[in-house]
Amino acid sequence: MNYPIDTIRSHFPALSQADDKGQMPLLLDGPGGSQVPTQVLLAITDYLGRYNSNLGGYAEAGLKTQAVNQAARTAAADWLGCNADEIVFGLNSTSLMFNISRAVAQTWQAGDNIIVSSLDHFSHVSSWQRAAEDRGVEVRTLPLTADGTDLDADKLANLIDDKTRLLAFSLASNVLGTIPDAAKLIQMAKQKGVWVSVDGVHAAVHRLPDVKALDCDFFFASAYKLGGPHLGMMYAKKAHLTDLKPYKVEPAADIAPNRWEQGTQSFEAQAGFVAMIDYWANLGGKVSDGRREALAESYRQVEAYEQSISARVLAHIAQRPYIRLYGKNSENDRTPTFAFNLVKDGQLCDAAAVSRWLGEKNIALGAGNFYALNVVRHLDLVEHGFLRIGCLHYTHTDEIDRFFALLDDYAREIGAL
Repeated sequence: MNYPIDTIRSHFPALSQADDKGQMPLLLDGPGGSQVPTQVLLAITDYLGRYNSNLGGYAEAGLKTQAVNQAARTAAADWLGCNADEIVFGLNSTSLMFNISRAVAQTWQAGDNIIVSSLDHFSHVSSWQRAAEDRGVEVRTLPLTADGTDLDADKLANLIDDKTRLLAFSLASNVLGTIPDAAKLIQMAKQKGVWVSVDGVHAAVHRLPDVKALDCDFFFASAYKLGGPHLGMMYAKKAHLTDLKPYKVEPAADIAPNRWEQGTQSFEAQAGFVAMIDYWANLGGKVSDGRREALAESYRQVEAYEQSISARVLAHIAQRPYIRLYGKNSENDRTPTFAFNLVKDGQLCDAAAVSRWLGEKNIALGAGNFYALNVVRHLDLVEHGFLRIGCLHYTHTDEIDRFFALLDDYAREIGAL
């Protein structure tokens, strides 16, 4: 495929930033946060340097801030597939989850139940779980399949009933890369009148979100996973933003969606976010068709490229008996994200030691549970954790080959190869 990987990488200065030893970086920790293209950096510094203000002013800086805020809502709406007045901004997705969960929980009562997912990052579990505890509401958990590669969607029928008020699950696993059958889960929930909260933070980096097609009630995303600044956002159906009662400062405006945004927002991050969405819209070369359509074409090209990256990673793993992969051994129905451990003489090698060894060579590859607590519980890896490869749209095939060559060096050094 004619994917302009070199042109794409030229937009990201961090990709060519050598360390103090002159070692070039190899950034394979994408799910923890992406690098930032130059366009985003310029937009942030331009806003902060020339227009820094709060909302409500009538001078140029105040008017510019109002325009940035509205442009950011419109960009988020184009990205997620909704209306601008259904977007709520916040520090990050986790804080937004805890914010909305407390408000939603006020509609629950003892005897009700909610269902969370075993595939999720625990920001999307603890937020709803804590709110349920406050209200004396039962928390049920949708399990993984026996092999730990996917959600066991068929088990939902046994968990959901007339007292179920919410289903919360992730659109893609931030450790296994698995993309569960969201349509099936949501259809089962809607048949019972159950609200649905979707963690789209990881999935939205690799698949264009469409919250209206999903018919979810809440959807969370983070700009900094996609190439933007640290900024979280939530889509919520307009009726929820209007009818639910937010935790807010009394004199603050009581209009949706602003009533859900606690305190002064990061308008510089919003300026950077707009630039990030425009960068993505230009990626696929269809800017004349409207931004949502342009984003769709960009994502189509990125998805095809990332599928080839996934196939390359899996091919490397298949050639190395000392690697134990967790999750689907297929490039289909997944993101280019892989959890694994190294094995020597049938025993797992210290994942943190591997991560440190790579870090000394300017290779960013994390180790731990990555907040996917139910995944490591299912895999009996609570104490050990695993390593994670997380590729993004700017990951080069040469970097994949370089990484596995280095992993071979480590395996030989410890006698696993």
